[in-house]
Amino acid sequence: QVQLVESGGASVQAGGSLRLSCAASGGTFNGYGTGWFRQAPGKEREFAAGISWSGYTKVYADSVKGRFTISRDNAKNTVSLQMNSLKAEDTAVYYCAASRRTSAMTREYEYDYWGQGTQVTVSS
Repeated sequence: QVQLVESGGASVQAGGSLRLSCAASGGTFNGYGTGWFRQAPGKEREFAAGISWSGYTKVYADSVKGRFTISRDNAKNTVSLQMNSLKAEDTAVYYCAASRRTSAMTREYEYDYWGQGTQVTVSS
C-alpha cells in the first residue's frame, strides 16, 4: 500500500513561488504515473498537473500552464510541483496522487492513491 505525504504548502503573496513535494512511504512510485490536484474552498477538486512514470510526458491544466512545473525523482521516490507567478485563485488544498498506470493522467478516477493534502494560500 503506497502512502503519499505532501509538504511545502504555505501562505505567500501573489506573484510569489512555492515548491510542493510528495513522498511515497510504505512503497514506491516505481511504475506509477503521478499527479497533483487541488481543491479551492467551496469548489470541487480539479486536476492541476500530471507526469508519466518515465517523466517524459507532462500534462497541465490550462489554468496553470506556463506557471507550474511538475517533476519527479524516481531515485528519491519523490514528485514535486514548482509553482511560480502565483495568483489568489491558486489558493487551495493541493493533493498528490499516484496511479498504477504509467502514463500522465488528468482524471481523478484514474488515480489509486491520494495524500492528505497541503494548504496553499495566496494573498493579493
